[in-house]
Amino acid sequence: MHQEMSYCVEQLQKLCAIHSPSGKTDEAAAYLMEELTNLGYAPEKTRKGGVVACLGGEGDPLLLMAHVDTLGAVVASIKENGRLVLSPVGGLQPENCEAENCVIRTRFDGDYTGTLQLNNASVHVNGDYGAKARKFEDMEVVIDEVTSSPEETRNLGMEIGDFVCFDPRTVITKSGYIKSRFLDDKLSAAILLAYAKELKESGAVPKRKIYLHFTVYEEVGHGASASVPADVTEILSVDMGCVGDGLRCTEREVSICAKDSGGPYNDAVVTALVKAARDNGIAYAVDVYPHYGSDAEMALRAGYDVRHGLIGAGVYASHGYERSHVEGAENTLKLLKAYTL
Repeated sequence: MHQEMSYCVEQLQKLCAIHSPSGKTDEAAAYLMEELTNLGYAPEKTRKGGVVACLGGEGDPLLLMAHVDTLGAVVASIKENGRLVLSPVGGLQPENCEAENCVIRTRFDGDYTGTLQLNNASVHVNGDYGAKARKFEDMEVVIDEVTSSPEETRNLGMEIGDFVCFDPRTVITKSGYIKSRFLDDKLSAAILLAYAKELKESGAVPKRKIYLHFTVYEEVGHGASASVPADVTEILSVDMGCVGDGLRCTEREVSICAKDSGGPYNDAVVTALVKAARDNGIAYAVDVYPHYGSDAEMALRAGYDVRHGLIGAGVYASHGYERSHVEGAENTLKLLKAYTL
């Protein structure tokens, strides 16, 4: 594995180890501030809690964005048996986190662990287990503490509104596959850190001014609706590339999105990205994402007058237990360099 990709994978693992559902991202932002400072940059934290840094270059400023907020949940109610009912944060699907270990982050009394289960989850007891529709109101967090009533659970410090974070289960296989929750979009955040590191260490000067913006509310729809530097003319969202039926991209390629559920991306930007990939022998695919929205579109909806594009390493099983490949991340990094240097 090339040095820059070893660093990228290392950063991915560190970011995935930091719980950061939308609305609870301060630890992830603090880590990014520290890492960018260590790389020799001068990052700033936005009022919304994101992180912005200028990487250098002059003219026609380009903003590269990734988000470090993830799917998660908050406690919606405490049941009579002391267990927790959840309200999802972002597009968390109950089928994709059933029987998953989680952490309950109380406001004042530390963290507790638990597992999200279907109500009456023992197959030997529940004859309707297989037929039961998975809905959060029919599921519960079984807390790893002795509690059997709302009073006992509250006495532990748990309360409505506390965040619940799911185990990412990050694995890097010998064959180069990257498996984890929240590759959307911590893989892209790691890629942008690797890009920033390579610029600093190589002394390369981008052909235009480059900003990074790590947003923290993408999963709930307003990540890049603020904090876009005033001189930015173009936004490139680096997010997951979709892999699935009807799409060409695989986990080993960089995906260039031509259109998603919000409409087409700027044609000049898409064309320039495709040309950069072709001219540099980068493995890529152009696809249309049927159920997708990005930070770049959020910025446009907020009124920013910018060109916009979207790329990302191919990711399979989005919003579930996701899978990508080191080659997909490497091709994304190569395209960023080909497009900006």
